[in-house]
Amino acid sequence: MEPKLFEQQLQERGILLTDQQRAKFGVYHELLVEWNQKVNLTAITEKEEVYEKHFFDSISAAFFYDFTQITTLIDIGAGAGFPSLPIKILYPHLQITIVDSLNKRIQFLQLLVERLELEGVTCLHGRAEELGVNPEYRERYDAVTARAVARLNVLTEYCLPFAKVDGVFIVLKGANALSELDEAKQAIRVLGGKTRKVDNLRLPSEQADRNIIVVEKEKPTPKKYPRKAGTPAKKPII
Repeated sequence: MEPKLFEQQLQERGILLTDQQRAKFGVYHELLVEWNQKVNLTAITEKEEVYEKHFFDSISAAFFYDFTQITTLIDIGAGAGFPSLPIKILYPHLQITIVDSLNKRIQFLQLLVERLELEGVTCLHGRAEELGVNPEYRERYDAVTARAVARLNVLTEYCLPFAKVDGVFIVLKGANALSELDEAKQAIRVLGGKTRKVDNLRLPSEQADRNIIVVEKEKPTPKKYPRKAGTPAKKPII
């Protein structure tokens, strides 16, 4: 997907890029390629692929959820900043917190945020299981996002503790989303959530299936969750 097609596809969905936003995506790609030579950020570095599989894919959440209606968002396991930073470029009012367990990725993200002149972004080095029990972060956010981190029954335990009651957990998944959702029904219920909707689309050029799952936080997450680091992955809620 060339940048022009990227812009056209967004425009068809009611999202009009400013010159400044267009420039930010260009700088984002340049820094991603530069840093990927010294830190393993992504296997995808070709411009057309980055614009489709990272930028467009991240922004696709905004086709189905209105980010203008919220203020605070936390992105768990953001890696190279996906999906939160492409969303932030489009919705600069958002107060973003990015969590990743690898400090080198956090260093990249901090530099990226500075170079893109994004205000209201905090980058945290840590594990979701530890930060999720910290009162400073627990149940403090309007929305929690995650992309390509873990299977949904594990990911729900990482993410849902951060959402406020009446907040949402927005997860971006591939073609197997519905089977993962079925597997995660118990975890979603136990952790205080309820699936609101599942939307799907295909990437314009690659035609790969993508699914956006929105889980609403109906009640507080029980205090025993998230469990200690490593436990959710080893013993998922079933």
